[in-house]
Amino acid sequence: METSGGIQASLSGRYAVALFDLARDAQSLDTVADSLRALKAALAESPDLKGLINSPVLSRDAAGKTIAAVASSMGIDALTTKFLGVLAQNRRLAQLPAVIRAYETLLSNHKGEARAEVTSAHPLDGDQVAALARSLRARAGREVAIDAKVDPAILGGLVVKIGSQMIDSSIRTCLNTLALAMKG
Repeated sequence: METSGGIQASLSGRYAVALFDLARDAQSLDTVADSLRALKAALAESPDLKGLINSPVLSRDAAGKTIAAVASSMGIDALTTKFLGVLAQNRRLAQLPAVIRAYETLLSNHKGEARAEVTSAHPLDGDQVAALARSLRARAGREVAIDAKVDPAILGGLVVKIGSQMIDSSIRTCLNTLALAMKG
């Protein structure tokens, strides 16, 4: 089994490694990644889907049938659909967001990419993400996969995490620094 940075140590990591190994053997790493990206977006947008994966009330069979129907309606590939069924049968659907993050990390490592978690106050458009990727590639010295999140609490600017490095140019941090300096 392939491990990366302790990913396999967690429950979600073990599931991600298993999915990654199956996808690699089936030569469908990118297809599975596309399906997981679609699920990640759906989880962010749909309280109903989030409720489904976190529901302790649904039986294993009901959860399996429901998630299979969701996967079918979303056009999720067969391997990922089967994997979702396994998660449902093992009562591990709540682990799906962590499994997706771990899979993305495994895929980035496999491709030799760095992974950057970027938080902005407002959604970034395609041009902004591309420009940021170019800038981070120059800084990191290799391709960078960007995982963009929105957090209005940072007010503006960006918070970028690449591995153990963090670049915080958020307005919130600048204001906090200014407030500390004024107290000083």
